[in-house]
Amino acid sequence: MAKTTATLTVVICVDHASVTGGQAKVAIESALGLKQHGATPIVVAAAAPIDQRLLDAGVEVVCLGQHDLIGNPSRAAAALQGAWNFRAVRALEALFARLPKDNTIVHVHGWAKALSPSIARPIAAAGLPAVYTLHEYFLFCPNGGFYNYQQNKVCHLNPLSAACWATHCDSRNYPRKLWRSARLLVAQKYARLPQLFSDFVCISNYQRRLVEPYLPKGRSVHLVSNPIDAADLGPKSAPASGEAIFVGRLSPEKGALLFAEAAERVGLVPTFVGDGPSAGELRARYPKARLLGWQAPDQARAAMRAARALVFPSLWYEGQPLAVLEAKAMGTPVIVSDICAGRDEIEDNVSGLWFASGNVEALAQALERAKDDALIARLSNGAYDAFWRDPPTLDRHVESIVGVYRGMLEKRRAAA
Repeated sequence: MAKTTATLTVVICVDHASVTGGQAKVAIESALGLKQHGATPIVVAAAAPIDQRLLDAGVEVVCLGQHDLIGNPSRAAAALQGAWNFRAVRALEALFARLPKDNTIVHVHGWAKALSPSIARPIAAAGLPAVYTLHEYFLFCPNGGFYNYQQNKVCHLNPLSAACWATHCDSRNYPRKLWRSARLLVAQKYARLPQLFSDFVCISNYQRRLVEPYLPKGRSVHLVSNPIDAADLGPKSAPASGEAIFVGRLSPEKGALLFAEAAERVGLVPTFVGDGPSAGELRARYPKARLLGWQAPDQARAAMRAARALVFPSLWYEGQPLAVLEAKAMGTPVIVSDICAGRDEIEDNVSGLWFASGNVEALAQALERAKDDALIARLSNGAYDAFWRDPPTLDRHVESIVGVYRGMLEKRRAAA
């Protein structure tokens, strides 16, 4: 692929220049993969620090050295930056002024945590083709998740409708909901951020069905899996050993408390790899639960490999949960909520088990079934076979995303 990408320049816009979650992880690894295949990726990020791997690989990074919105010690400064990041505008204008126009693509992975809707102006002014990967839903929903954090359930209100404005659905407070709604109004009506993109990348079929009604008309939609960095360790020799574990952020929408309650009902000790705002409540309400905190990537993968099953009880839609794919790669079956995009990766009763979202009794029944050693052995082999039959490696991710870029450039040339 190196020969075909040698003249391709890709400006990758993302809030963080280091891995702070799945969105930044995919953006950074995509940049590294593009560099390996001969393209010229340039990462533009608001929040420091810079991932050392980018520097070691010779990837150009334009980092503004700002706080993200949550980490900013000044609420007023965070509110201004989140609504319109003037420094991001100037940085992108200066970058685009020196880049070739014929073979440059702009790929936005995220804007809502630091960059702001302001990035639309310099991208539009440069006239470059732009694509957006839908890691979350901030282009269409004020809180980015189609989720009511106060009621802990999916929200079906029309975004920015009168009912939406009147509903307190934010994870923190109603004033922040109003600010986020105003920001989305700025993004959609003033910056016209969604209209900027000729192409959108979805990371699961479930997500694609969810967002298509909200996309501007006439846009191309592509399905490109996130890249998964995993070694083929072969099928498990003892798949029925280990515990049921949760890996990820301990927050209400992720369903950690639901898992703890279901585990208690069937006499299991739940294990949590991760941290977040629900950690204190978990410790207080479920003192027997094992909270291991965040682990290094290798340790997290080792925990998945050793586990009997990964429990993914998410209460919101998700995009394409990396933990589910990583567990499959390790040969670990997944007990997954039927309302989230993770179910796309799990065939019920073949590579894991589905349960009714938010239903503690349904999850308890699934955990009870998972006590069956023969069932877990079969599901383990099913998960392993399903992943390694068609593994979403970084090379394959780059091949797919470059195909999207090439198609965009061809359409632009045809239109010209």
